[in-house]
Amino acid sequence: MAKQIEGVSERILDCAKREFLDRGFMDASLRTIAAEADTTTGSIYTRFGDKEGLFQAIVEPVADEMMRMYMEIQETFHAFDDEMQKAEMGNYTSRAMDTILDYIYDHFDVFRLLLDASYGTKFQNFVDELVQIEVEYTYKYMEVIGCESVKSGMVTEEFLHIVTTSYFNGVFEVVRHRMEKESARRYVKMLEKYHMAGFDTIFSPEKYETYEKRALEESIGKNIRK
Repeated sequence: MAKQIEGVSERILDCAKREFLDRGFMDASLRTIAAEADTTTGSIYTRFGDKEGLFQAIVEPVADEMMRMYMEIQETFHAFDDEMQKAEMGNYTSRAMDTILDYIYDHFDVFRLLLDASYGTKFQNFVDELVQIEVEYTYKYMEVIGCESVKSGMVTEEFLHIVTTSYFNGVFEVVRHRMEKESARRYVKMLEKYHMAGFDTIFSPEKYETYEKRALEESIGKNIRK
């Protein structure tokens, strides 16, 4: 077997990342990548198998590590006893998101590929896989706190999937908008507060029912006085 020339694989990966970022997986050209890397399409096939294998070589290590980190974050939290989960949920979530945001910005271009250039590959459902993990563990937390919304059937897995997808898409907008890291951190902190306030209406629906009832009574009282 012929010995592979040193440095060619690295050039191919660098040129492929640029081509995928510019054109997406579906429209990217192996001929263009080979020309930019000063090699042949044959050498790409030899090293990476095909175009998807080349894309995979770029994004899979980062995607796998993100999934591992996210699972570890979830498992660590749900190993806490019930009282600690209730007390620490907000702070723990905020610290975890800081860790995730650091990782995203350490691999910013790869996340751009995962989010907006992966259609046609096995990575096109990357965000949905994260959503599924979050939905599963959100259910576990809601069971811990004895959430009546789940017990009554008001909150379904479909509903949780919708709101969690909205949250993740919001977080990843910092990548799509290519925000500076500190601006992104402020944005995500605001999004966390917004998301948690919304979830509070699910975790504690009786509190909001009381508020809505009081507001209605005050409105009726004002109209009567007029």
